[in-house]
Order: sequence, then C-alpha cells, then structure tokens
Amino acid sequence: MMFDLTGKVALVTGAGRHVGRGIAEALASQGAAVAINDIVEARAQEAADAIVSAGGRAMAAPADATDRGSVQAMIASIEGELGPVDILVSNAGNSGAQPAQPTKFVDMDPADWNPYVDINFYAVLNGIHAVLPGMIERGGGRIITISSDAGRQGIGMGMSIYSGGKAGALGFQRSLACEVGKHQVTVNAVSLGMIPGDWDPGPPKGIPLGRYGAPADVGPAVVYLASDEASWVTGQILSVNGGVYRNV
Repeated sequence: MMFDLTGKVALVTGAGRHVGRGIAEALASQGAAVAINDIVEARAQEAADAIVSAGGRAMAAPADATDRGSVQAMIASIEGELGPVDILVSNAGNSGAQPAQPTKFVDMDPADWNPYVDINFYAVLNGIHAVLPGMIERGGGRIITISSDAGRQGIGMGMSIYSGGKAGALGFQRSLACEVGKHQVTVNAVSLGMIPGDWDPGPPKGIPLGRYGAPADVGPAVVYLASDEASWVTGQILSVNGGVYRNV
C-alpha cells in the first residue's frame, strides 16, 4: 500500500483542533502512532481519544511549543510511550487574525511582536532541535513545517509580523534540508492558503477553485511528505491553497 506509515511515530504540534487535528487524523489513518500536542491539555486529550476510538494509536502530549524545556520534556514522554519520533509536523502557529483584529505594523506596540515570532518561528526550531539528533542517529526522518502563503508574498491585511515569522521558518527549512540530507532526513513545508477556523472571512475571492480550504485538504499533503514515496523530496514548499499563484 502506498503512503503506509505503519510503525512510524508522528508528532503534530498544535493538533488539538482545526488543521492540526486534521493532519493528525490523516497520519493515524495511514497507520502512524500520533502524539497530539496542544497548549490546552483538554483539546490534546480529546483529539487523541478520538483517534483511539477510531482504531488508531495516539497519545496526548500537552506542552507550550514556544518553551524549549517543555518541548524537550514532551519529546521524552512521547519516546517513552510511543517510541522515537520519526515524523515531526510543526503546525502550531498564530496569525493574529482571530480573535483579535489584525493590526498594521505601524500601529503595533513592540511588546506585541514576540508572540508571533515565538510561535511561528521559534516553536519550529524548538521541536526540530529536540527530535533531529535522534533522526540523524537512526539514519532517517521527516520534518514538515506548516507554513502560509502570507510568508511567501506580501499581503495588506495587518499581519506583517506573522508573515515574517512564517517566512523565517521557510528560509530556515531550506538550509536545514541541505544540512541533514546526507542523513536521509527530509525537510519540507506545506504552504496554506486561507483556511477559516472559528471566524467568517466572507465570500472567497481570487481562489481558482472557488472555496476556502478545510483541515481535510491538508492532511493528505502531509501524509505524502511523511511517506517513503517522498524520500527524494526535500527542501520544497508544497502549496495547498486552491490554486492561488505565488511567484516566490
């Protein structure tokens, strides 16, 4: 069977709901044992319980992805229960679009910059730094970052710091792919278009497929990049955005 992840252990950050949960469920459906990370323990547990109830293998792994010590402790817990992490999906992020109103950079208080950079960039570094030594030692692994089209092309929506954090993660993953390729560790990103969560952005505009995305649209792309079938794919950005063209 293609895209078979049986025997693999996956960690998905920010997976208690929305896109992260859809990714976790897709990985579990292909046989992976999935650790569900979320900063809210109840969300992580609910998502893990749902996978187990559906016949999969999962555990809740609550932690603050922006706290390096918490991430390291989480990885140790996952390794103790499920085994070494073979697949890391860095999904945790925040655009500032909900519930707060997006704010133009000129109107932002510098004290409000850090949260966007911490979750969209440093959280990615924390997770990768914790699992990468083991992947290198075992001679393989999959690192997948969930990014955004906002990190690839300018948008005038008052999300400049979010865009900067996402762009930083993309630049980082390209170079990391070059560093770890010899160890058969692949490093890729999925760049998402608009996928509404608990808010209504209004009718879709400029999307060739005529609709916004849904969590179920993202999971299959991640499954592919996590699979053996993508063993010769690294340093790439896969757009999942309804056909919106990006020239970067």
